[in-house]
Amino acid sequence: MLVAHSAPQSGPELSCSDPVTLEIVKNALASIADEMALVILRSAYSPIVRDSMDYSTALCDRNGLIIAQGLTNPVHLGSFPSVMVNILKRFGGRMQPGDGYITNDPYGAGGMHLPDVYLVKPVFHAGTLEGFVASLVHHTDLGGMAPGSMALHATEIFQEGLRIPLIKVMHEDRMDENLLAFLEVNSRVPDQVLGDLRAQIAACAAAERGFGKVLEKYGALAMRGMLAELHDYAEKLVRDEIRAMPDGVYEAEDFIDGLGEGGGPIRFKVTVTVAGDELEIDWTGTSGEVPGAINGPVAITYSVAYAALRCAVQAAVPNCEGYTRPVRVVAPLGTIVNPRPPAACAARGVMAYRMLDVLFNAFAQIVPDRMPAAGEGGPSAVSLSGIHEGKTWLITDGILGSWGGRAGKDGVDGIANPGANLSNMPIELIEARYPLRIETYGLVANSGGAGRRRGGMAITRSYRILGDDAQLTIRSDRRAHLPPGLFGGCPGSPSLNILDRNGKADLLPVMPMRTLALSKGDLFTHVAPGGAGNGDPLERDLDHVADDVRDGRFTREFARDVYGVVTGANGRADPLATEARRDGLAADLPRLAEAQLRLFMAGDQGRAALSRDHEGEAA
Repeated sequence: MLVAHSAPQSGPELSCSDPVTLEIVKNALASIADEMALVILRSAYSPIVRDSMDYSTALCDRNGLIIAQGLTNPVHLGSFPSVMVNILKRFGGRMQPGDGYITNDPYGAGGMHLPDVYLVKPVFHAGTLEGFVASLVHHTDLGGMAPGSMALHATEIFQEGLRIPLIKVMHEDRMDENLLAFLEVNSRVPDQVLGDLRAQIAACAAAERGFGKVLEKYGALAMRGMLAELHDYAEKLVRDEIRAMPDGVYEAEDFIDGLGEGGGPIRFKVTVTVAGDELEIDWTGTSGEVPGAINGPVAITYSVAYAALRCAVQAAVPNCEGYTRPVRVVAPLGTIVNPRPPAACAARGVMAYRMLDVLFNAFAQIVPDRMPAAGEGGPSAVSLSGIHEGKTWLITDGILGSWGGRAGKDGVDGIANPGANLSNMPIELIEARYPLRIETYGLVANSGGAGRRRGGMAITRSYRILGDDAQLTIRSDRRAHLPPGLFGGCPGSPSLNILDRNGKADLLPVMPMRTLALSKGDLFTHVAPGGAGNGDPLERDLDHVADDVRDGRFTREFARDVYGVVTGANGRADPLATEARRDGLAADLPRLAEAQLRLFMAGDQGRAALSRDHEGEAA
């Protein structure tokens, strides 16, 4: 059975003869959505929201269609339409001012995974429903078998935490105390969960006020007409962009390494078809759902499709749902991109970013000057928890990011994946809040993929346990299947998970299928993947390579063996020696990637990994 999704077509059109007013209204709505995001940022309790910014906001029209999105997490935003469809189906015609609805259910309400909690409120004007304000926040812990509610080893959603159906949770702007009680006893850190939920309530209240002022200024009927025009305008811009793309069928595939010690590769296959002014994204050929928590409910498949399309177009398209009308998404039921309940999905982020990598690869065949090579594959997630001085502590630390090389620029370092507008948590705040010491945090030399435009460098972070004990879960990837380069660029560098204890170090799998028990003094180090290169490394500008050596990005040996650039004692490139060196390397380009991996593994992090019994896995 296939599930095909297309956005609803526009309804009766109401014209607006004043484009200036239309632009002002569009920007006003966007500002309200951004205000929601700022309210959450400044009022949230948990580090994953306040510091890492793992949340999203949106405004919707009276039909539940998105009309504005906050500048937060792109891979969240395509899920709002699914939730809104279910809200209107269940509560349409019975809504009142001051009502509010909540859910986190991926299978019954259109959500993505249990930590992501949606709070949606209707907006009324003169007694009539005119729109909605919506927020989505990743909550630190909603129970389940592992701290952080992201157990990779869960095999069904019932093991992952508290599952909230789509319910009415607010009446006359007051939250149902019964739900708060349920949340409190089902979380390991209830103060953070309840505090973040109050931040969502505050954000929705602020957005209601702002939306109400816009409605008051322009009137409900005029607003309906302008919102219809904004949907149509967004649709027109995207159709014009697709029409300018060459018609054809474009395919790409990539893999997740797999679960645990012996998990086999998981395939992601996409076919992008451009036909006139419409586009189809078909995931037929993708691996089936897996007995672990990385399955991705179909809402995330829509989100990734729209995020990739927006990266591929050049027009300044309004964040109105009309832009999705020319796009059709096909996701076979029972695959990892559209699993059947009760498949576990708490750690579904890794497959979302792999889908984005695959789509970028496909779109690179269509608009090669706009798409980057594969990056780090999304943030690695390190969850640590324990009890210290009688109190439960819990941190889910996302480590990001390294972009792949772009057509005209190198990949960036330390900036979130294009699919996630997130932030690395400051180490000072980690050490101030938790019984942890961050012993290393920085960029890794000789990492990333070589290319005419090099990939972003890998990031490493290590955690020393200062409390009596702790629990560790890890979601990472990209060791066996490195980020692929574009147009002759080398792949990115691999990820590593190294656990040092009692004078012995072990290289852990990218996704261990268990919670690991740690003791005081243990040291866990994660090295994230480096971004892939774009274009032939032997075409990289000599001075750029020499600059990278002087900056400590590469060693002189790396410059010589991978880029063919010979540097002198003064640190500058030697043109004659470089020309001879590059002539010799050009006859055997595949060896550049081998030399790159060898020199990466020769660094401190690589020596630590290769000195263990898992040398074959790392290589």
